Order: sequence, then structure tokens, then C-alpha cells
Amino acid sequence: MRTKTPSQANSSSTSAAAVPPGDALARVRSRFAALSRSLELRSLALRTPPPEPTTCCGRGCNGCVWDGFYAAAEWWCDDAQDLLASPPAVAPSPG
Repeated sequence: MRTKTPSQANSSSTSAAAVPPGDALARVRSRFAALSRSLELRSLALRTPPPEPTTCCGRGCNGCVWDGFYAAAEWWCDDAQDLLASPPAVAPSPG
């Protein structure tokens, strides 16, 4: 069975609410890249972003794998932003 991307699935007769538009995936990828770069520049460690689903059937299922992905993506981005907003760790002074 061939997996559809969100933009392919959106072009079929599926519910638009269940299958996000293709530009949503591009926005998430861009956010992942920008936040990952910022974390790397500050030498901050965070788990890897959630992987993109590979099993969407494109039928607009209740609880679609894309819904779960976008929720996990939002949580990851929130965690990354919280980590970036935290004050830098200060090394204890010797003595």
C-alpha cells in the first residue's frame, strides 16, 4: 500500500479537517530546522523531533496519524522554546 503525503491526501475526497494541508508540513519542518539550529548553537540537548508518519491511508480517519504527528510536533517545539528561554547554566566557581 502506498502512503500519501498530506498534500496528496488533501487532493482526494478526504475530509480537510482530518488531513492537514501540505504547507503545514513545510511549516513544521521549517520550525524543526530553526529550533534545532538554535539549540545546537547554544549547545543545548533535546530529544529529536517526532518522525513524520508513514502510514496515513488518506481517508480522514478520526485520530489520523497526522493529527498525532502535529500534536507531538507542537509539544516538541514548545519544549525547545522553553529550553531556549531558560537561563544559561552557570558553572560553579572553584573555591
